[in-house]
Amino acid sequence: MRICSLVPPTDPRSELGAALEAILFDCDGVLADTERDGHRVAFNQAFKENGIDEEWGVERYGVLLETGGGKERMTAHWNEVGWPKSIPEEERAEKVKGLHLQKTGIFMDLIDAGSIPLRPGVLRIVDEAISNGVRLACCSTSSDKAVSNLIKTLMGPERAAKFQVFAGDMVKVKKPAPDVYNMAVEEMGLDKSRCVVVEDTHIGLGAAKAAGISCIVTKSSYSAGEDFTGASKIVDELGDSPETGVTLETLTSLLK
Repeated sequence: MRICSLVPPTDPRSELGAALEAILFDCDGVLADTERDGHRVAFNQAFKENGIDEEWGVERYGVLLETGGGKERMTAHWNEVGWPKSIPEEERAEKVKGLHLQKTGIFMDLIDAGSIPLRPGVLRIVDEAISNGVRLACCSTSSDKAVSNLIKTLMGPERAAKFQVFAGDMVKVKKPAPDVYNMAVEEMGLDKSRCVVVEDTHIGLGAAKAAGISCIVTKSSYSAGEDFTGASKIVDELGDSPETGVTLETLTSLLK
């Protein structure tokens, strides 16, 4: 995959930068539409490699996404349908942890292979933010290694260096709890009233709302039919064209 170079930086004290302090992106479904053809595929491959007779179809995985976090998702699924006989009760927690690590490795291989592209408009918004001195973070329930690898591989190391990542088990309670967004705000020293969250699911929207941060929803393949009541704005995608897509000016208009 060819990564375009960063646009030349402008004065970080621009008017847009002064109003909008930071953009807090979710990862899966926002930066890239990774769930159906990335994480789901990786989970199934990990099951196969471990001799577990389990395959999550597209529809079933959509239901499982109601549970935030991969380890939590496997646990919820098997609590519902019954655990594989090859996983004794006393080994469940450790086995789930190992499967998740293996799944993450498979997922990162898919990213490295260029199998999953960025969603339209992501690079444009990121470059616009960098040029205007707007800070960037990615707040996700996915593994911090997977998130960091996705950003670096699909955006390039220069852009990746501008991101702070808050992901995986950095917080004890995952979305829709606000913990990951509260952590980002606290550690980055941000003003919530000058931040905008970019999410794609009602779970992520709930986390942003609970944190008291404005949220724009970019609907993804699994979330198009969800209820996004309370979102500051709802769009199909950020859009590659600044004339018709979401811009920093759009995001600034959402500030509380």
